[in-house]
Amino acid sequence: MITDAQGIPLATRLTSANTNDVTQLRALVVAIPPVRGRPGCPRQRPEQVYGDRGYDSEPLRRWLRTIGIQPVLAKRRTPQGSGLGRYRWVVERTLAWLHQFRRLRIRYERRPDIHEAFMTLACALICWRSL
Repeated sequence: MITDAQGIPLATRLTSANTNDVTQLRALVVAIPPVRGRPGCPRQRPEQVYGDRGYDSEPLRRWLRTIGIQPVLAKRRTPQGSGLGRYRWVVERTLAWLHQFRRLRIRYERRPDIHEAFMTLACALICWRSL
């Protein structure tokens, strides 16, 4: 899941339990819809992307810079206290909001399309509640 600064889900992706985070960031960034509302050219991408040590990859950092996004990703094998906790809690709070929905907390569906539909519905409800 990728969220904005207030914790509103922008894009989600359903993967298996053992998939590395670093493999999904490109698809999540590409899936962000354009922000509408102001006149003129809508903004297509965020200015910065914050991520924990699971997203540490130099090719990924280069790709983010080439598309005009500043990567703020914690590096592996460095002491704790990267300072990303101030920003990471927003995503953790959004995940907690998703876990309020019983069908997402424990996965009962065997078919991924049904589970993804419930996840999309939950994200829509989170957006609705934030209004």
